[in-house]
Amino acid sequence: MKRTGKKVAAIEVVSIIGGPTGTCQQHPGITRRQFLRTGTVIGLSAATAGCSWQHNATAAGGQIGSTQAFNMRYGAGDLVVQPVLMYNISHRRERRSWRNWGGVQTEEAAKKEAARITRELNELCRLADFGVRPLPLVMVANKQQVGTLKTAEADVLIVYAAGSGTDTLNALAALNKSMIIFVRKHSKPYYLWDEIVHSRFLRSHTDSLKQPNVDFNDVTVGDDEEILWRLRALYGLKNTLGRGIICIGGPGGWSCPKAPELARERFGLDMVTVPIPELNSMIEAARKNPELMAQCNRQAMNYLSKGRVTLSTTKEAVTEAFVLKKLFGDLMAKSEAFAVTVRGCMGSYAGIMPCLTLTLINDDGYMAYCEGDFVVIPSGILMHYICGKPTYLCNPTYPHKGRMVFAHCTAPRRMDGKSLDPVEIVTHYESDHGAATHVAFDKGQVLTIIKPDFEARNWLAMTGKIVGTPWLPTCRSQVEVELDADTQDVLQNLRGFHCMLAYGDYTREVAYAAKKVGITVQTLKS
Repeated sequence: MKRTGKKVAAIEVVSIIGGPTGTCQQHPGITRRQFLRTGTVIGLSAATAGCSWQHNATAAGGQIGSTQAFNMRYGAGDLVVQPVLMYNISHRRERRSWRNWGGVQTEEAAKKEAARITRELNELCRLADFGVRPLPLVMVANKQQVGTLKTAEADVLIVYAAGSGTDTLNALAALNKSMIIFVRKHSKPYYLWDEIVHSRFLRSHTDSLKQPNVDFNDVTVGDDEEILWRLRALYGLKNTLGRGIICIGGPGGWSCPKAPELARERFGLDMVTVPIPELNSMIEAARKNPELMAQCNRQAMNYLSKGRVTLSTTKEAVTEAFVLKKLFGDLMAKSEAFAVTVRGCMGSYAGIMPCLTLTLINDDGYMAYCEGDFVVIPSGILMHYICGKPTYLCNPTYPHKGRMVFAHCTAPRRMDGKSLDPVEIVTHYESDHGAATHVAFDKGQVLTIIKPDFEARNWLAMTGKIVGTPWLPTCRSQVEVELDADTQDVLQNLRGFHCMLAYGDYTREVAYAAKKVGITVQTLKS
């Protein structure tokens, strides 16, 4: 087992860890993307230290129809948020203009607004469906006061831009942290920067965007939900950057040999190679362990007995899927990884097709993907941490009359992050061997469809609604989707090959997060 890629943090962390507390500070020799990756991975390393192969309480047995909350984001660290109230005090001057626009003009008004922000943000974080931790609010009236934030542990600043000058906002942007700018309009008190954030800050008194680290999508007006979805996107990005993944047979890319390097460049993924002969030896050793085989057989029989599971292959194939799950879990725990991908599996691993194993791992709250395809895998990891649900790597078909069929042999069953969909356990299609899933996906369910390009520059995002789960002679888990986008628009904008699916509409979060690492997302909707 060897690492074929290093985390960005491992290369650069020495030069940017500041002081005894290990807080992240700006370093003049690195780009913002490198800084974002490094600061994130430092926090991630602390969050994942001493990790072990854990299980959701009923995942192995398969609780049916449950609304119980499962941990579907193993290895994730909280997003740390620093709220900042930017304001200034106006003083009356006779017979001349003495105040800017805005309803925060006094110390009393500023303190009242600070208390309100704290209440609202604490409640927003309490209701979030992901880990987010707010720090105490900081009030700044000028650029000199921004200096107190240089050692802040925050992943993101939320700047409540009630007042103060452009130099203050520029000083906050220079901290090189992700930044959300919030302005009030009708919710009162009115904020000055509703008037001038576009012209004075984003465009710097020109006709084009001038800020290197902030753009138009980082500004939100008077709506806490607009803050929340951006935080969800940044949470997903934080927990994708530097992520470790076990690569059985090594990392690859569908018709794109450079895909692993592009994934490292964009997301700093740490790819740990396990050669296929090494895995085969582990499987043969496991088969000679009566206690382990008995344990895996009990898990398999428990899985099959829970209801809404139809068996159309052998019980032995299901038992071996649980054996492989145990071995993959050991490999992930050894490398402090929470994801696995398989390559060269069409010839099997010592006779085991990994299809059902990948389903089981995804349903358990981890990430498992077929084919070692790093064209698409980064989008799956990102969307997994954004939505807190399994993501399904699959093959597309030709769009026709507003519909597409997607298929693979490794679909998760716990697509909503809570309950297990009905399934028929069948053989892997191409080999007619082993165990794979034909999942009865939830009809009417909205899906996000992400289709990355081969160059890791321009992903395609769409939404659609599940209308059926056909039985075509293709990969076993088939889902027919009625697209929200126009068929001709889809045909003219398809790119790459594999797709990544998830329940729900997360197109805006994926687009917002991907742009932070230099990937543009084109979203097609009706």
